[in-house]
Amino acid sequence: MTCAETVIAYTGRYRIEGDTWITAVDVAWNPAWVGTEQRRQFKLDGDRLQVLTPWRVMPNWADKGETRSIITFERARETR
Repeated sequence: MTCAETVIAYTGRYRIEGDTWITAVDVAWNPAWVGTEQRRQFKLDGDRLQVLTPWRVMPNWADKGETRSIITFERARETR
């Protein structure tokens, strides 16, 4: 699988409701997402942010059936 086959991108205004981050999509790699809301759960634990997608069939790897992405970010600490 190439990098281009795993790219997922969208943009738009967002809001937070509890532990859910909701984006009103205005531009997306998947044209079917434009005009929809993308919902992602998140967990913040200290310097770590974990973002979880819902289970779904993605158009760029539909042969895999339902999948879910779990992305973890860690805040960089300034070193001196």
